[in-house]
Amino acid sequence: MAMVDLVMPKMGESIMEATILRWHKKPGDNVKLDETVLEIATDKVDSEVPSTAEGTIEELLFKENDVVPVGAVIAKIRVNGTDSVESAPEPVVSQPQPQAQPVVTEAPEVQPAIENPAAAVAGARFYSPLVLNIAASEGIPLSELESIAGSGSDGRVTKKDILQYLEDRKNGKTTPAATAVEAHAAPQTSGAATAVSAPVKSTGNVEIVEMDRMRKLIAKHMTDSVQTSAHVTSFSEADVTNMVLWREKVKKDFEKREGEKLTFTPLFIEIVVRCLKKFPWLNSSVEGDKIIIKKDINIGMATALPSGNLIVPVIRSAEQLNLVGLTRQVNSLANAARSNKLKPDDTAGGTFTLTNVGTFGSIMGTPIINQPQVAILAVGAIKKRPVVVETPQGDSIAIRHMMYLSLSYDHRIIDGALGSTFLNAVTQELENFDPSRAF
Repeated sequence: MAMVDLVMPKMGESIMEATILRWHKKPGDNVKLDETVLEIATDKVDSEVPSTAEGTIEELLFKENDVVPVGAVIAKIRVNGTDSVESAPEPVVSQPQPQAQPVVTEAPEVQPAIENPAAAVAGARFYSPLVLNIAASEGIPLSELESIAGSGSDGRVTKKDILQYLEDRKNGKTTPAATAVEAHAAPQTSGAATAVSAPVKSTGNVEIVEMDRMRKLIAKHMTDSVQTSAHVTSFSEADVTNMVLWREKVKKDFEKREGEKLTFTPLFIEIVVRCLKKFPWLNSSVEGDKIIIKKDINIGMATALPSGNLIVPVIRSAEQLNLVGLTRQVNSLANAARSNKLKPDDTAGGTFTLTNVGTFGSIMGTPIINQPQVAILAVGAIKKRPVVVETPQGDSIAIRHMMYLSLSYDHRIIDGALGSTFLNAVTQELENFDPSRAF
């Protein structure tokens, strides 16, 4: 009989460990290929881990509530074959909707705002990293968390429980458990002064809105980016008339032949990729005093979520895709984002970001760099305007389709000359678009 190792799967670049919530199988149980063996939790999602082989569970190497690093062997499965130990392919995790992420390729880590993290495990109930993360983001102390009724195994508080609690509290159906807070408050020692933060009081005709978890993550990531990178933004204006007329001419045939709608986004990405090949420092990151130039060009594209927040799915190895391939990737990721079906890997690993502020009617913007990248390009709304057109026969005024571009870049490694040269290269590519090209 052969032994196959079931390992803790990787669920995104920023996720290094997961907590085992519940085993669905025990030693001696039969298991089919792709059948759920256990449930796990990370600080982003709760997931199910399927079996990578068909056979019998020989041994479980970890217990429920254990925190296990990615790649560690968590169980052994006995299958028919020779007496040897094999490493099965890493399981594909069946993932529910991940927590939406802001305009980022990698969600920032949010540490639980609990004074004694050990108490979250050492108490009568276990709290998954996801639940702790939500509690920290919403300002729920451990004492209040303990007052929430749990519907999970052994009374465990699930993501559904804490979200329902937050919704009820928002609607006034419940209030924070004051008695629980008082019972867990640290006793004061005689003579010790206690600093109490006075609540902010607003007067007049105001409405106070509590930040949701997503807005808090966005706020933190944007602030961290500004504090990390020395931001500089350069601007340019491009005549995109040839591109607009070409797309208008071919979009029906393109959709009929390829089954995909042709938007401006893949056209922009195609040009950005071409320019990044010429200026690879724009496709890099900074680690200490080292510049890491990325050979793969992974383009993040800011996409609006149904909630109004933005997320940045990533088109990997965009330099290897033609216009049809880029269009398929753009449409697929955009549809997944709008239907809340993006996976953690879909938003990881970006090396350069494109954001279309023109989608919301803006003619230009000053985008904030998506860490750990070093540049982000914003394209504004395309507007018809009268402009001076230079020809060999002389200058004339014509109605043209014009668009502003703005490039924010990390001035620690990209100076104004390089940033402006790259932006000018993108502009020239847009203006020299071939109106007779095939798709």
